[in-house]
Amino acid sequence: MPFARRVFIFVLASVALAGASPALAAKAKPAAAKPLVKITFATDWKAQAEHGGYYQALATGLYAKAGLDVTIRQGGPAVNPPQLIAAGAVDFVMGSNQFQPLNLVAAGADVQAVAAIFQKDPQVLITHPRADIKSIADMKGKPVMISDATISTWWVWARAKYGFNDTQIRKYTFSAAPFLTDPQAIQQGYVSSEPYLIEKEGKFKPQIFLLSDYGYPGYSNFILARGVDVRGRAAVVKAFVEASTAGWKSYLNGDPSPGNALIKRDNPEMTDDLIANGIAAMRRYGIVMSGDATTLGIGAMTDKRWKTFFDLMAANGVFDKTLDYKKAYTLAFVGKGRGAAAKPAKTH
Repeated sequence: MPFARRVFIFVLASVALAGASPALAAKAKPAAAKPLVKITFATDWKAQAEHGGYYQALATGLYAKAGLDVTIRQGGPAVNPPQLIAAGAVDFVMGSNQFQPLNLVAAGADVQAVAAIFQKDPQVLITHPRADIKSIADMKGKPVMISDATISTWWVWARAKYGFNDTQIRKYTFSAAPFLTDPQAIQQGYVSSEPYLIEKEGKFKPQIFLLSDYGYPGYSNFILARGVDVRGRAAVVKAFVEASTAGWKSYLNGDPSPGNALIKRDNPEMTDDLIANGIAAMRRYGIVMSGDATTLGIGAMTDKRWKTFFDLMAANGVFDKTLDYKKAYTLAFVGKGRGAAAKPAKTH
């Protein structure tokens, strides 16, 4: 081939490639990463093992993998999570008990429970070792130290089921001292907290009565979402719930150290032994993995259990019987079997 013709063909080919290069480059260029959705989640108290699954999801990148940039805002005595979510100040909050979403609905707030991480409410009654008390029923008529807030929550159930009455109530000051100095004392507490502190300070093993094991039907540790997000940003709600439940599965069944590091960062008062005790108690008593969660997955809720709780409380005057309690929750984001166990966790 003559040299001039070879040059001419080369030039044509070069022009063709040059003209096609933008399209080729576009195909070769990787797609820009989708920006993470910023989310603020407020817990109900200072960071602790009972919040561990959320911190685990953050520490191990589960939220980021789900497309979320999550900030966990720890609670405290001056923080009111139901008010925060009702005002739209945060995206999600941790609800301490089943009364909170129902109270929000009664107040006209557009908020829904989208998951119940704790299948068992961790509330307990605690006594010294004593022969006359072997069940909650044996506490009828005896003084019991409870907080003011408890009078309108699980105390209502204790009155209805076990015949407790308000003359038994003694003021609980959130100090172990009155209990430790009185062998006849009975006080409220959390299964993952007060029993360990009492044993540590009092040098004896107290008797523990987990309300859930005696018929108390309440869920606990809810994820509460704004109604506007449930309807308009369902994909974001779904991503947050699924990453959170995955975080809880990892925290309780795997290595919890990533989550624990963030807990101690936010709350330096949380020592390794307190965290380890909290994790052990949640495992031992099936706080997260029991009941419906064993088949439906972590965070499970059912219409039947919501109705049982509402009917009990409405019958005892806590809620108006005409309240549309189904507005307090949605089952759209749970019950998919994520994190389900082969069999229920053992309890005491």
